[in-house]
Amino acid sequence: MPREQLFVGLEIGTTKICVVVAEGLPDGSIHILGVGETPSRGVRKGEIIDFNSATECVREAIIDAEEKSNVEIRSVWVAISGGHLQSFNNRGTWVLPNDHEAINEEDLRMVELNAKEVTLPAANAFLHTIIQSYHVDGNRNVIDPLGMVASRLEADFHIVHGVKNRIQNTLRSLESLHLDVEDIVMSSLASAQVVLTQQQKDQGALVIDLGGGTTDFLLYLDGAVRHSGVLALGGDHLTNDISIGLRLPIVRSELLKIEEGSLLLSDSLPGEKISLKNDAGFSGCEIERHALNTIMNARMQELLELLRRDVERACHLDLLGAGIMLTGGCSKLRGIKKLTEDIFQLPVFLPAATHVSGPTSAFENPEFSTAIGLTKYANAVYCQIPQENLLSKIVGVFGGFFGKK
Repeated sequence: MPREQLFVGLEIGTTKICVVVAEGLPDGSIHILGVGETPSRGVRKGEIIDFNSATECVREAIIDAEEKSNVEIRSVWVAISGGHLQSFNNRGTWVLPNDHEAINEEDLRMVELNAKEVTLPAANAFLHTIIQSYHVDGNRNVIDPLGMVASRLEADFHIVHGVKNRIQNTLRSLESLHLDVEDIVMSSLASAQVVLTQQQKDQGALVIDLGGGTTDFLLYLDGAVRHSGVLALGGDHLTNDISIGLRLPIVRSELLKIEEGSLLLSDSLPGEKISLKNDAGFSGCEIERHALNTIMNARMQELLELLRRDVERACHLDLLGAGIMLTGGCSKLRGIKKLTEDIFQLPVFLPAATHVSGPTSAFENPEFSTAIGLTKYANAVYCQIPQENLLSKIVGVFGGFFGKK
């Protein structure tokens, strides 16, 4: 199997480290060869806070993936999350030289550089510059301007940036494991690759990735990314609220959330109790199911209402013709679909990964969406870019984070 057809996606999450090894196919689909995972340590709200612990967890997940896929992993495509990530939309303008016969690749590069002529916070660096549309001599929404005769080229971009040092912590962790980083990708952008079809992107859709420490989201309108962001809230906050509210250990609260909890207040009978058995260091007790559901509902409702207000600042919800796609570990919580529909007043779906083959336990599990999406993103990059131009693209995207290459 040619080396360039193998891709490895790595997500360093708050609750787990996930590694997906996949073969990219010419039709744009991927075939999963193996999935490695391990509980996460040293990561909070999507960011590394204990370098050595997080690095050891990544090493364990890499070894697990190698054993399950029978592939030696030397390079990875990495997901990035965290509340420090920010985004905005901007237009670049480029006046073509008089001696130009037609728009070429250099003109596209120049209009992108022009769009990035903005002042970022001193600690921040560019992560993504995602094309939305081109405008050629006033002709709007040109799909591909290459080869067109023009005097003025404009382009709208969705630009994502984040704190450089925080991103570097992830990259240095992988360097210490002697892993090459092919590219770094915003988590929600990776997840969107497997939960959205092109038709849904064209219709307008919102992807919400509900993780343990963060909630990542990405908005598509007319086939292009129009808005994105990260809320530093996730499933761990529900667990912590349960622990405090019901005076239970964190581990017991997490199990209770997953096995018994619901986000809907209607999912309990008056006086209904849940019996918790004795365990090491824990004396069994009974709790009211309604109390558990009330705690979970309050926190998730707060999260979703914060998200709705953020999205509404970017577009009218009525424009999201394809509705909302939920993914991530917390999308498996009871009642999440109904609660999200009530808050956004839009249809909500819990999709499995599309155009993916391999173990169904992998691509049907929303916890793996980001890591799987990384391999699909990687395959798209390789399919669209000639091999001799690939390295220059990667360096252009994130070479500055390393201070080398």
